[in-house]
Amino acid sequence: MSTHTTSTSATAWSPDISTFNPGDVVPDALLLRHATVLGQIEGDEPSLRVAFVDDDEAEIVAEGTAFDEAEPTLTETVVNTIKIGQLLRVSREQYKQAGTSSELARSVQRSVIKKADALFITNATAPTGITEVVGLEDGGEVTDSLDALIDLVATVEANGSNPSGILLSPKAWAEIRQLKTAEGSNASLVGAGVDDAAPYLLGLPLTVTAALTGTEGLIIDRSAVVAAAGAVLVARSEHRYFDTDSIGLRASWRIGWNITRPNRIGKFTVATE
Repeated sequence: MSTHTTSTSATAWSPDISTFNPGDVVPDALLLRHATVLGQIEGDEPSLRVAFVDDDEAEIVAEGTAFDEAEPTLTETVVNTIKIGQLLRVSREQYKQAGTSSELARSVQRSVIKKADALFITNATAPTGITEVVGLEDGGEVTDSLDALIDLVATVEANGSNPSGILLSPKAWAEIRQLKTAEGSNASLVGAGVDDAAPYLLGLPLTVTAALTGTEGLIIDRSAVVAAAGAVLVARSEHRYFDTDSIGLRASWRIGWNITRPNRIGKFTVATE
């Protein structure tokens, strides 16, 4: 009696799944640019548990006297994950047309990035979006100058943060660029423009993202945002839609994140004219 296996059967009976490094396929995703990826998880139930230490304070010890025992706290942050996916159905004839497969690949790429960014910033359930996390430093509203933003950077730095970037909504960036050097002046406080390849604000890399709404902004320390990110999986099947002579294309990406020390991340808004 013979046994059918994936190694002895035709390839059509065990469709291939292609995997891609997320840094190559979705390099612009906020998760990869503003979090520290520490591993990957498979499944909704398993979690990535990240250990870290809440430091105890060092002390001055007089010569010849005994040291008091320090008591640093050994704690952890749990990273839950979610899977983002998209399934496309395309007729065989359309799929065979020149350019269709590459354009669909770019469409899936844009969709995955857009959804991942929105969840990373505003997701209401675990993993909780950054703006929904309790304990962020609130810098209030930036009005006629960048003073409030400068103060917020100083506040998170005093909490031990090493800010790695600033995130702004498109509207917030527009409002900041309209700040003037003086009343009645047409000169922008942040200059006539910035290098589009690497914009900076207060010396920090600036990312403008539609995932932030209104005039919201964030000061990020990526070392305080821990994440899990798997490979981007892409599968193609000619059998799911066999009766319509169509091809199924599926892409998925499992990601998750959490914040170890919320007070090392700042949030603010920008006043509108």
